[in-house]
Amino acid sequence: MVTVTPKAVEKIRAAFQREGVQGGLRLGVLGGGCSGLSYLFKFDPKPRPTDKVLDFDDVSVYIDPKSMVFLDGMTLDWKDSLIHSGFVFDNPHAKKSCGCGTSFST
Repeated sequence: MVTVTPKAVEKIRAAFQREGVQGGLRLGVLGGGCSGLSYLFKFDPKPRPTDKVLDFDDVSVYIDPKSMVFLDGMTLDWKDSLIHSGFVFDNPHAKKSCGCGTSFST
């Protein structure tokens, strides 16, 4: 299971409203990035037939089966700090990650 914190849901909802987007947030994993794998994070109008659809209040998250192998157990959060504000991926499958936090290796 993937968890999205209430703060992250709030930020996703605000982005949907700001961009006038209907649908859900696609979370996935792609080959590439500093550490070997990178996170896919984009708006998607509808889920694919094989997607796992997770609902957090009124925000839907779509995850394809191959990505779920790498994301199962992950928490998506939002952090605010003096230096950086943004989404944070807390992934138990990531053995190491790059400094920006958007790529990892298993």
